[in-house]
Amino acid sequence: MFMTTLSAEESDPFCLPVQSTRWLTGAPWRRFATMGDSLAAGTHGPSPGYANMGWCDRLAGLLRRVHPDLAYLNTAVIGATTADTLAGQLGPVLGFGPDLLHVSCGANDLWRRDPDLPATGRALRRLFGRAAATGATLTTFTLGRAFVVPRFPDWHDRVRALNDVIRALAAEHGAVLADMWDHPVNDRPGLVSADGVHFSAAGQAVLAAELVKGLALRI
Repeated sequence: MFMTTLSAEESDPFCLPVQSTRWLTGAPWRRFATMGDSLAAGTHGPSPGYANMGWCDRLAGLLRRVHPDLAYLNTAVIGATTADTLAGQLGPVLGFGPDLLHVSCGANDLWRRDPDLPATGRALRRLFGRAAATGATLTTFTLGRAFVVPRFPDWHDRVRALNDVIRALAAEHGAVLADMWDHPVNDRPGLVSADGVHFSAAGQAVLAAELVKGLALRI
């Protein structure tokens, strides 16, 4: 009798939803785009036992199992602010004509000594409004609490304020929201990559799973 050893990803209860295409059977989306910062780009480091992929490439791969002709555009840029996304990414995304559109940005706006949170909120409102006007199904994330910037003692307060804006905009525009602030994955060792900033591949797998679960409810 032979024993099969599951990989870390296969045995991860937060990742199992993305192991089966049944979650996305009947998915209508054929043009998937993502815009924003490194979170939207799926920037990550490796995790033993997990596929070395960002959440967005994972999701695109799953959607391609349903629609092999899926068109996929990722304009996200590491370090992009909300203003950068509006100025440099919105146009190409609108020209692409997505029917599924992910928006994640705002975190880099918080890195300033004195961030202008009201201005960030206004820019996010414009961005989500333009995204919603495409008619695409929108998706987004809140930021998790695992990442901390020691030089900003009020970092978590900043993130909470940004997350409140994201939650409100997601509700207003009917976006699929993966609320990561207090997700149990935040308590895992090794969640953050060696760069100290981005989720590792293990975290990316969880991000993808949360979106898959949310999207499955829209089919």
